[in-house]
Parts: sequence; structure tokens; C-alpha cells
Amino acid sequence: MALLRRAYGDLGGVLAELTPDQAWTPTGCRGWAVLDLVQHLLHDARRGLVALCTPATGPADTDAVEYWRAWQPEPGDGGVWRTRVVASAAEGLADLVGTYAGTTAAVLVAATRVDATDLVATQGHVLPVADLLSSLVVETAVHHLDAVAHLDRPGPADGPLAEVRRVLVGLHGGVLPERWDDRTAALRGTGRAPLTDADRADLGAAAGRFPLFG
Repeated sequence: MALLRRAYGDLGGVLAELTPDQAWTPTGCRGWAVLDLVQHLLHDARRGLVALCTPATGPADTDAVEYWRAWQPEPGDGGVWRTRVVASAAEGLADLVGTYAGTTAAVLVAATRVDATDLVATQGHVLPVADLLSSLVVETAVHHLDAVAHLDRPGPADGPLAEVRRVLVGLHGGVLPERWDDRTAALRGTGRAPLTDADRADLGAAAGRFPLFG
């Protein structure tokens, strides 16, 4: 819960300071400007809110790590353009950021009304609340990196980035290169930065499985 509050608060603070012109700044997500990315972030915050209000019967069929195995970069530009079309219908960056802030605040309130071990449903899966919150932290931290990729703004805090690394280690099934700090791990583990020759030497055959999620 504390990690999610920090992740939402830090990203929300960055977004709130952007100017209308910066809505069209490129991001770390191929084909998306900041406006498109905020639309996607809003969709994910709504996912979290709905999930927290959707109790499920067990058993759980995924967890904070396994949830991400199915999330690989979508082939082609279909997902990119769907988000761009929806974002283009928004009233503007300020309104979209305001809606995002209100939605993330509601997520945090909803999270206080359930126990970490309660089961909820999202994306066709059943998982404990604690694992759902982890997925929201990871999504927010990675997209915070995307949002500031071409802006002079602070990135995510150490705690959320450490959670991203924890998930990546679980997906990898072993340690990541020690010389990677958590930011580097997030960028290279999700394909936002390419692996270097040294990385491939360290990872060996496992390099072929990168990115671990998209």
C-alpha cells in the first residue's frame, strides 16, 4: 500500500506540472505521446479500482510475478492506435490528468477497505489484493519512466523501482546483472533499452527471453 501511494503520488506530481504543449512530447512507449500514455494510465487505474471492488472466490490462479508473463509487446500498431484514438477524444491533458488523480485517489481508498490476502478478479485472473497492488506499482513505475523519457522531470522513487526489479527477477528465474541499478533493470527488462553485448554475455542463453514483459 505504501509503495502504491508513493508511485501514484510521484507520477501524479510530475503529470500535474506539465504544460498543454508537453501533452505531445514523445514518451518511452513507441508511438505514444504523453497524452496517450496518461490515457493508458487512467485505464490501468480504473482496472485497479474495479478489481478492488470485485471480490472473487479461490483459488488464486496468478500472483504478482506470474501476472506479467502474458504481457509481451503487442505485434503491430493496433494497441498503439486504439489508445491514441481514445486519447484524442479527451478534453485535454489537464482534464485527463485530473481524472487520473481522482481515480488513483479512489484506488488508494478502496485498498484500505480490503485485506491483503483477500482475493479479487482482474484481467480474467484471480489473485490476492497484495499481488494486485504490486501489479499497479509496477505498471505505474515503468510508465513513470516512459513519461519522463524526453522530459526534464524526476523519475520514480527507489521503492517502486525495487518492486519492478523484484518482479523481473521472478520472471527471469535468477539474478539480474549486478551492475544494473533498478532503473536500468526496469528499462532493459521491459525492452525499453536494448541489451548490450556485456548484458548478453552476463545473461547467457536467458538473454533470448528478454524483454521479460512489455
